Amino acid sequence: MTKIKVGIVGTGFIGPAHIEALRRLPNIDVAALCEVNIELAEAKAKQLGIGRWYTFEDLLKQEDIQCVHICTPNFLHYSQSKAALLAGKHVVCEKPLAKDLHEAEELVELAAKTGLVNAVHFNLRYYPLVRQMKTMREKGDLGEIYSIMGSYLQDWLFYNTDYNWRLEPDKSGDSRAIADIGSHLLDVIEYITGLKTVEVMADFNTVHKVRKKPLKPVETYSGKMLQPEDYADVHINTEDHANVLLRFDNGNRGCVTVSQVSAGRKNQLKLEISGSNKTFAFNSEAPNEIWIGNRDQANQVLMRDPSLAYPEASALMTFPGGHNEGFSDTSKQLFKEVYAAVEAGKQPENPKYPTFADGYRELLICERILDSTRSQKWVKI
Repeated sequence: MTKIKVGIVGTGFIGPAHIEALRRLPNIDVAALCEVNIELAEAKAKQLGIGRWYTFEDLLKQEDIQCVHICTPNFLHYSQSKAALLAGKHVVCEKPLAKDLHEAEELVELAAKTGLVNAVHFNLRYYPLVRQMKTMREKGDLGEIYSIMGSYLQDWLFYNTDYNWRLEPDKSGDSRAIADIGSHLLDVIEYITGLKTVEVMADFNTVHKVRKKPLKPVETYSGKMLQPEDYADVHINTEDHANVLLRFDNGNRGCVTVSQVSAGRKNQLKLEISGSNKTFAFNSEAPNEIWIGNRDQANQVLMRDPSLAYPEASALMTFPGGHNEGFSDTSKQLFKEVYAAVEAGKQPENPKYPTFADGYRELLICERILDSTRSQKWVKI
């Protein structure tokens, strides 16, 4: 078997998660990585067991590297994705695709022009029971969708001493909680339901208006605590918490809450979708079951089991029922579909995986949500 050689750009929190998932695919060789300087690249390559390390520019010059994964801070996504496409590389980019709509639109157009495979890492679509809910909806099990309630809660920014580059708008953008994790929730809602969000009303809150920025490096989710003299005060103007009302193209409504300051909630996406036949409820911290609500019969809990799910969902299950799968498996399943396209050498006409166009869509929704909280009005998408 000739393996597809892959290069990883950035090795903070999410880069190693990509590497771990890619190594579980038999046709992939994570051959190289790059970092902000060659010294860090070498150190990270040795730590992660990767034989080659480069600067970003030199990585793109390697003819045997067919695909690159952009796992860097948000403000670099546009320039690095563009450079990779122009160098003839297939691209998997972390969300958000870019910092603004203009950049995202340019990337969508460039990707279409080159015909190269392009994907955005909306991996939460790839929980098998998320696809099960989507398939059940498509087959009419849910019925007409009446309402949608969702939340995405974390606590890794709970303390005012918690700090990360995502708190800095020049690196992350003008929205934080919505753009960082709310984008996953909004993407999953449209993915499962097939509905389009057409209007939004948002209200943001910054709980910690001043945070303590470490004067020493601290990686995402590391949980490290420093001494008082190791911090500097920084004023924060991006949201810790957000509530958003949603109107959909079928005329019905929804609401979502997103927070990065909810103690005890490590990474919980919850979704409840009510239809004319049933209600579906999913919790990403217990991703191997979905609750199915009924009016005139007993409610049900469907366990993740390939023998019980629709074939579309079973395709995302590696192990039998009772052998739990979780967050790391979602990336593997996404990459499995992406690299089937890379093997074919071009973007499919109707890819199953999220593309740059999906990245543009979520950026559009997030920008309209930002417009709404600023104006305190309903805003059309």
